Amino acid sequence: MQTPQTPLYVPQAAPQLNSYAPYRSGVKPAPFLPMSRKEMAKLGWDQCDVIIVCGDAYVDHPSFGMAVIGRTLEAQGFRVGLICQPDWTDPNSFKVLGEPKLFFGVSAGNMDSLINRYTADRRIRHDDAYTPGNIGGKRPDRAVTVYTQKLREAYKKQVPIIVGGIEASLRRLSHYDYWQDRIRGSVLLDSTADMLFYGNAERALIDVAHRLAAGEKITEIQDVRGTAFLCKTLPKIEGSEDEKQWTEIDSTELDQPGRTKAHLNPYQMIDEEEKKAQLELKADNASVVQIVPHLQMRKTNPKTSYIRLPSLEQVKNDTALYAHMDRVFHKETNPGNARPLVQAHGRNDIWVNPPPIPLSTNELDSVFEHNYQRVPHPSYGKAKIPAYEMIRFSVNIMRGCFGGCTFCSITEHEGRIIQSRSEKSILTEIENIRDKTPGFTGTISDLGGPTANMYRLNCKDKKIEENCRRPSCVYPTICSSLNTDHKHTTALYRKARDIEGVKHIAIASGLRYDLAMEDPEYVKELVTHHVGGYLKIAPEHSEEGPLSKMMKPGMDTYEKFKKLFEKYSKAAGKKQYLIPYFISAHPGSTDKDMLNLALWLKENSFKIDQVQNFYPSPMATASTMYATGRNPLKPVKAKNIDPVFAAKNKEQRALHKAFLRYHDPESWPLLRKALTKMGKSHLIGRGAVHLVPPETGREKDARRANKKFVPKNNAGNKKSFHAKTQHTGLPKNPTKKKKPR
Repeated sequence: MQTPQTPLYVPQAAPQLNSYAPYRSGVKPAPFLPMSRKEMAKLGWDQCDVIIVCGDAYVDHPSFGMAVIGRTLEAQGFRVGLICQPDWTDPNSFKVLGEPKLFFGVSAGNMDSLINRYTADRRIRHDDAYTPGNIGGKRPDRAVTVYTQKLREAYKKQVPIIVGGIEASLRRLSHYDYWQDRIRGSVLLDSTADMLFYGNAERALIDVAHRLAAGEKITEIQDVRGTAFLCKTLPKIEGSEDEKQWTEIDSTELDQPGRTKAHLNPYQMIDEEEKKAQLELKADNASVVQIVPHLQMRKTNPKTSYIRLPSLEQVKNDTALYAHMDRVFHKETNPGNARPLVQAHGRNDIWVNPPPIPLSTNELDSVFEHNYQRVPHPSYGKAKIPAYEMIRFSVNIMRGCFGGCTFCSITEHEGRIIQSRSEKSILTEIENIRDKTPGFTGTISDLGGPTANMYRLNCKDKKIEENCRRPSCVYPTICSSLNTDHKHTTALYRKARDIEGVKHIAIASGLRYDLAMEDPEYVKELVTHHVGGYLKIAPEHSEEGPLSKMMKPGMDTYEKFKKLFEKYSKAAGKKQYLIPYFISAHPGSTDKDMLNLALWLKENSFKIDQVQNFYPSPMATASTMYATGRNPLKPVKAKNIDPVFAAKNKEQRALHKAFLRYHDPESWPLLRKALTKMGKSHLIGRGAVHLVPPETGREKDARRANKKFVPKNNAGNKKSFHAKTQHTGLPKNPTKKKKPR
């Protein structure tokens, strides 16, 4: 294990966003951030201070990362230019705006470039919602790495490069790469970037930009929360003359050598024997840092301690250590108590500072109230950008999610603490949509965020919040310290409906229904006024095994919410439906679990037309389960005594998807074969208790001729309800009356 040399800084909370003096006084907001020299000339610029290279088309809207980052820097007095979707095969594409004065910022865009390009079954997508004309292939795979390397080719090391956005954020440490089916190192190594911003980076962005403008070197800026960097020496403790004040919490091993001692509290103070040993080491000048086992860390000072994770080489070769690393990482996501994380990559260390301090309401309002034009850049002409078309009439009211679903990466990126905008700011944005957005007809398509109903729901006690290490505030039960009163959301809905020119407000973000049930008044308000025939909710599965790996509530919670939903729909005189969506092939889900889910769907007359196979994204806990067969939700031991099953091969993943599409004739051959193998052939037949029908003569003929069976168009059971998942759209709205012919 490496011993750190001379440290530099310890992370401090950044100043408020509006506390800085403008870098350039009198800088007026540009109509659009410039994407060409011609636009720069019109603004009277000879050079940009910051240039952002991004994998998305430029839409000047607060739902698009490059616009938020660009306008936020612009409000601080910086000249910001954009290079969007450059041709990565042509170095000149990265020189169109010249060299920036301060730094290049690089992002793959609103989506991870690999998830954007490939399906969950690793098939190439031929569309891209963030590209004009919905054309796929306009950004490279691993866009952050490719863009950064191309900038290095063009400008060498003379200009600092900072990477950020979802792709970089989820690759700040070693991570499982589904597309190559292996553990990869931090994107900082592959890309050769100088610094990485993770999470919502406004605080770090503004702080670092002003410090670079003041003449600091980027290699000297090591104390900013929400940043990661490559280092050979560790940051110095500010105000300390003694370089021996660091405490390294060693989490590189699962078992400590020597005599077995009783397990201590997971975050307990060093015992007396450890204290004596450390004093002896200090007297002998044996180390410049104090090293304690991970199991004895509770009262180490977060300001002067860091956690040493297993090295890249270790996690590549040991699934237990990779699962252990995942567990430690997710325990260190609370800005109130997280410590820096350090991981060796060969001769160097990756140092990851604690997460950024969440933005206050006033700060978040300011981010959303910049001079956005709310339309794509004029250079795209009439070409439609599907992602913009989908959100142009929607309003983001909050950030973060405390649900903790293991298959989702929101917590790893935005954090568990909810950051909410003010009511006034949200209502003003609705008025701006009404007055400025072309094509507005009176419908706001969504008031939401990562989740529909977490607006202004926070911990009741700030001290409890700052010390909490729970991965979820609602699983396995809703925390007693969580404020579950939806009164602010209910009041917001009512005021939004009263705005002149607004005819209807839909809630399209996914609803956390277990949380909603804590406030029946909110459910009544939602069902009565904001459900346009369908309401999306996510049970994800029916069986306890996979649900426990997802950290999702059981189906009894779904049934209780269903009764409440139907009660208020009936009271409102509306015929409305719940749209439950599910994930197939999730870690922990066996063939038997998928069969039981299929039987539940049939029993409840659901026919899911399009489903989603589990998609392992970097740094998600479920991805770790998929990669290692281990469960990091529990303490990880060297011996895997409770392995987690994951459907990995093409055939088994196809089978799990087929169970959800039990009604599709194309799924029947696969299901018949599986049911027979499982000893469940009694489920093959034409009765109500059967899952799939027996093979027909036409099917046999097609099979013998080695041809694909094409069934006749059959409406099937008219009582069954056809639905699509949220990933691919919804069926026709039942509340809309047909137009007379």
